[in-house]
Amino acid sequence: MMSEKPNFKRFLKYSGVGISTFTLDLLLLYIFTDIFLWNYIVATGVAFAVAISINYFFSRHFVFKGTLTSARVSYFGFMAIALIGISFAMVTMYALVEIFQIQYLISRVMVAGIVGMWNYLMNLYVNFKVAGK
Repeated sequence: MMSEKPNFKRFLKYSGVGISTFTLDLLLLYIFTDIFLWNYIVATGVAFAVAISINYFFSRHFVFKGTLTSARVSYFGFMAIALIGISFAMVTMYALVEIFQIQYLISRVMVAGIVGMWNYLMNLYVNFKVAGK
């Protein structure tokens, strides 16, 4: 039981960081798509890249404290995990928008939970290796 409390706190911190950076992601997606008139798939990738880089900084310093993984190695791992996540997000966004005709911002919100959970679990167990600490 004792190890569940730190894990829950870590998950709450990750959720707070994730919600904040996801809000930035959505704002950038809107700006790139509706103001700069970029294609929504390109805008999804760029907005995600900016938001996930900021997410890395806060995650490393506030969520995954205690990792022995160097900043360089963990950033590379974080980005590799995020690349898989954004690839899934972009393909799913295309399907939701083009095939199912769901508005792009709503589609992005729908995809966020799956990608967020993927990122959290992979960083917890594989990248930062702090599960159980």
